[in-house]
Amino acid sequence: MLLFRLGVAASCTHPLDLTKVRMQTLNPPHQSLKPSIVSVIRTSITESGFRSLYTGLTASLMRQMSYSLVRIGSYEKIKYKLIGSGKSSAMHLLLASSIAGGLGGIAGNPADILLVRMTSDSVRPPDRRFNYRNAIAGLLRLIKEEGLKGLSRGLGTNVSRAMLMNASQVGSYDFFKSKLLHKHLPMTNHKIRDNLLLHVLASCLAGAFATTVCSPADVIRSRVMASSSTGTTFMNVLSQSFRNEGPKFLFKGWTPAFVRLGPNTVLLFVFFEQLKKAWSRGR
Repeated sequence: MLLFRLGVAASCTHPLDLTKVRMQTLNPPHQSLKPSIVSVIRTSITESGFRSLYTGLTASLMRQMSYSLVRIGSYEKIKYKLIGSGKSSAMHLLLASSIAGGLGGIAGNPADILLVRMTSDSVRPPDRRFNYRNAIAGLLRLIKEEGLKGLSRGLGTNVSRAMLMNASQVGSYDFFKSKLLHKHLPMTNHKIRDNLLLHVLASCLAGAFATTVCSPADVIRSRVMASSSTGTTFMNVLSQSFRNEGPKFLFKGWTPAFVRLGPNTVLLFVFFEQLKKAWSRGR
C-alpha cells in the first residue's frame, strides 16, 4: 500500500520535479531560456509535446522505491530504538529522522542520478545529452560507462540533502504536531485535537520548512549529478555558481519544489496517520 501511494504521488508530482531540476541546472549567463516555472513548462510542451513533462518518470518511480521507502520505513523503527515508549524530545526526533534520511540517501543515490540526468537532458547541448531510454537502461549504461564509482556520484551531497530533508520534513512534522496540539484556533474557543485538521496544518508547515532548509543542498546536488565529469565536485559547483550567479542560486527552483513537496507532505502524513490509527485498532 505504501509503495502504491508513493508511486501515485511520484506520477502526479513528476512534472514539478522535472521543472525544478531544469531550473536548478540551467545557467542563465549561457542559456537563452529564462529559468522560471512557466517558461520551462511552456518550452518543454512547445518543443516536445505534453508527454515531455513526464520524461524520467521511470527514474522517479525507482527513486520512490529506494530513497522514500527506506527513509520513511526506517524512521519509526529508529525513533523507537532511541526513545522506546517514553516521551520524545526534539533532539531524539532530529537524530532519528537524520539517520533515516541518510540511509534513504544512500539507497536512492543511483536513482537520483538517473532522475537528474533524464529530466535535465533536453536543456543540454545535443552532444552532451545522456539519452537514457528508461531508468533500467540508464542504470546499466551508468555502470558500464562510469563503473560502480559512478553510482556514488554526488553521494555526500545527496546524503546531506536527504538527512536535511528527513530532519526538516519528518522531524519537523512531529515537532509542529506536538506544538499545535491543544492550542486554541484563532478567534474560536476550540482546541486543536489529534485529528485531520492537526495533521494537515502540521504537514503544511513541515513542507514549507523542509523546502527552504533543503533548497541549497538540492540545487548543488542536481548540478553535481547532472555532470559526468570527474572534476565536478561540491566545492567546484559551489564556487563557480556563486561567482556566476550570486547566492540567490541556492534557492533556484524553490517554488516548484514547494508546490511539489507541500501537497506531497500533506498526503504523506495524512495517509501515514490513518495507517497508524488502523494499525492500532487492529491490534
